[in-house]
Amino acid sequence: MSDNDNKDLNILLEELKNEDPEVRKEAAESLGECQDAGAVEPLIKALDDDNPHVRFASAKSLGNIGEPAIEPLVNILKNEEGNIRRYATLALKDIKSDKVVDQLVDALNDEDWSVRKFAAKALGEIGSTTAVEPLIETLKDEDWGVSVAAVKALGDIGDEQGIDPIKKARRAATGDKEFKKACNKALKKIQK
Repeated sequence: MSDNDNKDLNILLEELKNEDPEVRKEAAESLGECQDAGAVEPLIKALDDDNPHVRFASAKSLGNIGEPAIEPLVNILKNEEGNIRRYATLALKDIKSDKVVDQLVDALNDEDWSVRKFAAKALGEIGSTTAVEPLIETLKDEDWGVSVAAVKALGDIGDEQGIDPIKKARRAATGDKEFKKACNKALKKIQK
């Protein structure tokens, strides 16, 4: 890393503490583009920013940085509460590493529905067959959005183990056209 890159990094890290949320958001976005591991801790702190745009930009940037961000993000899932966990799940989804599959499977049992939903979506995007059984269990989630995310994830993974449980969930969803539509789409993806 050149001295100029270090200077730029330091400027961006300072801007991440600026009073103006727009400046903080832009700094968070730029830190993801430079993909420097030195930005991980400040971006982790920014996941708890007052402004949702700053939190989102920080999560996306952590996703761009990738591997160096995995461990701190997993620690958040295990130890923190509220919003910060949702954004940590979002960042893990973007990393798409097999290393995060177990943590995301654990997150399917989180008390926060949005963490469960993000985890299901992430598992579908990563596409690991390790997630099939836990996602089948998640079809029964009490939150509609989580169940739909699980159906879509099973479709994205494309493992035939998901066929019968999706059909069963579709039959149980009497009167829920949207859920049935999601089931049909997932089944088409698996059976092609």
